Amino acid sequence: MSQLGALGLALFCVCLTAAAQVLLKMGMSTATMQQAMSQGLPAVVLPALYSPLIWGGMFCFGASAGLWLLVLGKLEVSMAYPLVSLGVVLTTLAGIFFLGESISVAKIVGVTLIVVGVLVLAVKT
Repeated sequence: MSQLGALGLALFCVCLTAAAQVLLKMGMSTATMQQAMSQGLPAVVLPALYSPLIWGGMFCFGASAGLWLLVLGKLEVSMAYPLVSLGVVLTTLAGIFFLGESISVAKIVGVTLIVVGVLVLAVKT
């Protein structure tokens, strides 16, 4: 795999992790899960095992972790790891657009700072 291919795979892993967060949030937001959470942690286990959204989120996490091993085998960790922070950007945007979460100046500034930080780290001196 080329370095460019590894970079693309790293970005795909970040997207998978963001998708996992959204799926898990959707799964935990169902009426069944909300009712189970009000009864305590033991009551959450069984409904979680039957939730396709939670299974989908866990699958995305697992696939991302497995593929990330290939990324680490090809890229320097100092180049690959900052890309993980882009997951915060994607998850924030997904929360806004898919989950109807609020947008604020603080979120915009925070996401912008993360992107700038990743770009600064990506610049080779």
